[in-house]
Amino acid sequence: MTRPDWIAVDWGTSNLRAWAMAADGTVLDRAASGDGMGGLSREGFEPALLRLIQPWLGDTAVTVLACGMVGARQGWAEAPYAAVPCAPLSGAPVRAPAADPRLAVWLLPGLRQDRPADVMRGEETQIAGFLATDPDFDGVLCLPGSHSKWVRISAGEVVSFQTVMTGELFAAISRHTVLRHTVGAEGWDDAAFADAVADTLSRPETLAARLFTLRGAGLLHGDAPESARARLSGLLIGAELAATRPYWLGQRIALIGATGLSRHYRAALAAQGVSADRADADAMTLAGLGAARTRHEEIAR
Repeated sequence: MTRPDWIAVDWGTSNLRAWAMAADGTVLDRAASGDGMGGLSREGFEPALLRLIQPWLGDTAVTVLACGMVGARQGWAEAPYAAVPCAPLSGAPVRAPAADPRLAVWLLPGLRQDRPADVMRGEETQIAGFLATDPDFDGVLCLPGSHSKWVRISAGEVVSFQTVMTGELFAAISRHTVLRHTVGAEGWDDAAFADAVADTLSRPETLAARLFTLRGAGLLHGDAPESARARLSGLLIGAELAATRPYWLGQRIALIGATGLSRHYRAALAAQGVSADRADADAMTLAGLGAARTRHEEIAR
């Protein structure tokens, strides 16, 4: 394989992903592992990266540009947050210490909002990638995931944002509560999802009570596990939409996320008469890392 001009890295809590990049932005190769930030000590980051990208390295130093939780306080090195309102790549990258002379590792900072208190790491890079492809966008970006982000964009800047723990709640409830006996690990029911979204969007205060009805419906009426899965997701997303109504009502909306999850958010918004565009999360991450490399001259040298 041709040696990469630089290496793009998305390093989250659970996973590590890397792309070998040519100078023109072509992806030469890609690799991934389960060596997420959450399972590593500070001394473990460099060995984890070397295990993944060793085949791409030559005799000279290569620039590695990383976003995500690798720059958190518990990460390889802390990359301080930039305060909004600001452009998504406003913060200065931080050089991570590396013993191997072949590595020149730079960590991108996240964004912070003081009131109400909120932070993001990794999503700012996807936002930058989206704005690189649509620089005139003015509206709201929704980035669904473990911690969904709703981000107000104007004049190329992140004005404000709100985080909702919908994905993490879904995982915790479906795996670690009594509903683990009811909610299927796969499958889907579009009608059950739509009904559940409408339920908690109109009455979010009923969420906790509605959750246990999934258990009752499975025991008493034989509701299928895939229906319970869709209904649980709908209840949580409906409550999320109720909480974030000021962000999406009457706004131009675009989703940045995985295909399946984005489809559910798109359907929930469409039921409220809101049309949402969709951008691929991986593509936006790579575009954002490329934009960061161009923006910060000290990385490119």
